[in-house]
Amino acid sequence: MSVFQIPWGHNREIITKCKSYNEAMFYVNATIKNNFSRAVLLHQIESDLYNRSGKAITNFASKLPEIHSDLAIEILKDPYNFDFLDIRQRHDEKELEDALMQNMTKFLLELGQGFSFLGRQYKLTVGESEFKIDLLFYHVKLHCYVVVELKTGDFKPEYAGKLNFYISAVDGEIKDEKDNPTIGILICRSKNDTVVEYALKDINKPIGVSEYQFTQILPENLAI
Repeated sequence: MSVFQIPWGHNREIITKCKSYNEAMFYVNATIKNNFSRAVLLHQIESDLYNRSGKAITNFASKLPEIHSDLAIEILKDPYNFDFLDIRQRHDEKELEDALMQNMTKFLLELGQGFSFLGRQYKLTVGESEFKIDLLFYHVKLHCYVVVELKTGDFKPEYAGKLNFYISAVDGEIKDEKDNPTIGILICRSKNDTVVEYALKDINKPIGVSEYQFTQILPENLAI
């Protein structure tokens, strides 16, 4: 049984904190797959990874090969938990990006195993024009580039179109023959699921849309 493949201390935490057999086995298998330390396992349980994993709205199933799409769907979360950030309630995209860069280790932990950070405001030249991607990663398990765009407001359909262009540009300017198709992740403050589904319906490139949340927000009078 898989429970015998992880330390007793891990099993004890899972048994005492999980509400169902399915939830418990999710964390057992995640620990085996990702080699979670007990501290990381506790963090994942407390941040409710079970109910967030694979919940983003995507078009991966129709835009990626099945073996690739299943794993791509699995690595996305909804919502992403940004409790590790100290940030004021009314923040803009630059402030959010700055805060994530200052907490890159925790951000990578929240994104999940396999993400390798390549750059912020990553410059791409297409024709004679220069474009900047918010965050660019490479996923070592999916063997593909991952374009991440951040939005501090509600999801808008035009965001998907812009991200679609960035993914095409990465495929055309950076991607190698050995790489799988580039995917995009749009992380916004809030979204209407129906609007997202319609927006992604006729998009050509693989995109997932998630929200972010946090509770530990600095009061306005203490914000830097």
